[in-house]
Amino acid sequence: MTLSDDLYKLADRAKEAEQNVQRAQHQADQDAHTAKANLEKTVHDARASADAQAKKLRESAKASGDKLSRWWDEQQQAWNEHVAKVKEDIDKKKAERDLKKADKRAEHAEADAEFAICYAYAAIEEAEYSALDAILARAEAEDAHSAA
Repeated sequence: MTLSDDLYKLADRAKEAEQNVQRAQHQADQDAHTAKANLEKTVHDARASADAQAKKLRESAKASGDKLSRWWDEQQQAWNEHVAKVKEDIDKKKAERDLKKADKRAEHAEADAEFAICYAYAAIEEAEYSALDAILARAEAEDAHSAA
């Protein structure tokens, strides 16, 4: 798979995420009781998917061995710690039931989601830069081989 194919795959996944969020918002707006049960399932499924993707990423990084820079290894570790903290916070906050705390939890969850989207956007920017840099590095290597 080429780098541009990987970016298309990423764009398709971003579109799918957008559609899932739109459906969830629509459900939440329709019927609070039914939508909540559906939304909980959607949230659970999204968490399971994210966990599976994180596992796949860890396995890919592990398989790449010394081909990946130490920086990416550190980023993965930081991301894993962030995800564990978010999960822990979510689990703690689920126990809160009164209205004021529920509103505060919703505000925090929305802020977390907004930051996650910004983080993903920055990751896409970094992915684009990395892909372009890889293409340049390959072109330079081919030039070096030609000159030798």
